[in-house]
Amino acid sequence: MIVKYGGNAMKSPELRRTVARELAALGREQPLVVVHGGGPVIERELALRGIKSEFVRGLRVTTPAAMQIIAMALGQLNKELSYEIGGALGLLGHDSRLLVAEPLGGELGRVGRIVSVNAELLRTLIGVNLTPVVGCVAVDAHGEALNVNADTAAGAVAGALGEGVIFLTDVDGVYRRFPDPASRLEQLSRAEAEAGMAEGWIAGGMLPKVRAALEALTRGATYATIASGMQAGVLRQAAAGEAGTRIVP
Repeated sequence: MIVKYGGNAMKSPELRRTVARELAALGREQPLVVVHGGGPVIERELALRGIKSEFVRGLRVTTPAAMQIIAMALGQLNKELSYEIGGALGLLGHDSRLLVAEPLGGELGRVGRIVSVNAELLRTLIGVNLTPVVGCVAVDAHGEALNVNADTAAGAVAGALGEGVIFLTDVDGVYRRFPDPASRLEQLSRAEAEAGMAEGWIAGGMLPKVRAALEALTRGATYATIASGMQAGVLRQAAAGEAGTRIVP
């Protein structure tokens, strides 16, 4: 199973350590790959160096100078998270060309879309009972770093391995009538999700999450679950299909 972890769900160090323990426990029961972002950490490191953050279509505009800071920040976070999980190995895209991407080009700068995943490397690590922890830095055809969206990176890894993916985020799932908790949907088919976006009840910040889930299915993931990473115990429930919203082909 693939778990995407990052963003607001990582802001609290105490909560991060709690989720790391849950990831470790889950990894002892079944093969696990963790893919992480680190928006708040990146924001802090860029601000310390006077680099302003700018977004286009939800993607961070990444100059070569910003790319160096992003890679450094994610590399440090990657090792910290691997240590907290335990029995894990931290990796970025340049490690054995784990994540290869092509630049999106234009005003986005060093931002890419993943075109290949070294699934064999991940299977080898899982085979010796190590949990791969993957930071969302990829490389291009020339080995130069590219910034990639963590949700789509997790979807690409899930597709390459042919497994399900859980997106841990700051909401409990997809709501039919947000924010009414009684309207949370336990499961959505691809067709229902696409209809929800067209009809407008899947909107705002949920749109990129659902789109990432659908792209994961397109790449070959067996399911994609959107669930909250803001409280203890949700991960195990989401893995069992008892929390969040599971989107299926």
